[in-house]
Amino acid sequence: MGGKIPAKELAIREGVPTLPWARVARGEDIKAAASKVGFPLLLKASAGGGGKGMRRVDRVEDLDDAAESASAEAVAAFGDGTLFLERLVDKPRHIEVQVFGDGHGRGVHLHDRECSLQRRHQKVWEEATAPHLPAKTREGLYEAAMKLVRAVRYRSAGTLEFLVDDAGGFYFLEMNTRLQVEHPVTELVTGLDLVWAQLAQAQAPGETILLETPAARGHAIEVRLYAEDPAQGFIPTPGRVEKLRWPTGPGIRVDSGIEEGQMVGTSFDSMVGKLIVFAQSRDHALARMRYALDETVILGLGTNQSYLRALADHPAVKEGRVHTGFLGTEFASFAPVLSSDELALVSAARSAGHGRSVAGLAMGAGASGGAPAIASPWTAFGGSRS
Repeated sequence: MGGKIPAKELAIREGVPTLPWARVARGEDIKAAASKVGFPLLLKASAGGGGKGMRRVDRVEDLDDAAESASAEAVAAFGDGTLFLERLVDKPRHIEVQVFGDGHGRGVHLHDRECSLQRRHQKVWEEATAPHLPAKTREGLYEAAMKLVRAVRYRSAGTLEFLVDDAGGFYFLEMNTRLQVEHPVTELVTGLDLVWAQLAQAQAPGETILLETPAARGHAIEVRLYAEDPAQGFIPTPGRVEKLRWPTGPGIRVDSGIEEGQMVGTSFDSMVGKLIVFAQSRDHALARMRYALDETVILGLGTNQSYLRALADHPAVKEGRVHTGFLGTEFASFAPVLSSDELALVSAARSAGHGRSVAGLAMGAGASGGAPAIASPWTAFGGSRS
């Protein structure tokens, strides 16, 4: 299940829906394979994830160059340049089903997650459970996920990923045979500790740790904080963490990868932390996420904090009606805007002698020392805009 091609082949054998697809064997005519799949399509790496080795192709004339580029990227990232083709669905939702198996054909699903808010196929915002998902589709996703868990006698935590179209039809994409970044939202709505469950299952291989699916309660949302500048094409914003304050309070969880005084460079993934909130309703969870983002303070490097804050205010996000292309189309023109009060605070910080170390780097100024492109407005003002 760790390889996308064998996973798709298994899904077909088990009667789980997949999109039209075709493997690309070395030396094979890729155009012939594409004609069977149809355009538009995605070229995808069989190994790895995170959008690496993936290219959209709308015309047959672009296939060869896209395949060469995708394969080279996959080799660099995963050591494997194997590709396959998959039909592209227009504006689908990306829905995941968390599962846990005992290795003997038994297991449970742990409900679902909405992961449609993605930038370049990299998730930015996740929720549990998925809002406005038809009951028939939800039950079909659970049934399909458990078919695959039983078929391979899956052991430990894993995630089955699906695309869902406008009509409620769903298609298996791949399985992540590990614990994913977004597992906290599942933990909050189920009350389970999935890391504990993995360790417990490893220590008792002959037993079934999770016997039944717990009821889902409330709603949870997670956002990923990255050291990057949304106002300048999401370029990395390395620097030293001069000041760090995470939000606290009921229903707020922080999984952090940084601490004060630490240097954040460009040699590793740019995610520096996750903000996760829980509430009894989705509207309350959204309000709590806005509060958590407002109360977060990261000085010394730019982040996507203001981008996430603006996203939390977007009408389509509030309504829970988004798709995998949303950030690249309907939210593509994001530009941070500072109020007159906030601009006055920046000026005051500079006048007090903080210079680039606070009012510049925290706002995402370039190394040239010129006028900063404001990457993270709220971080320079102690978080709250009130």
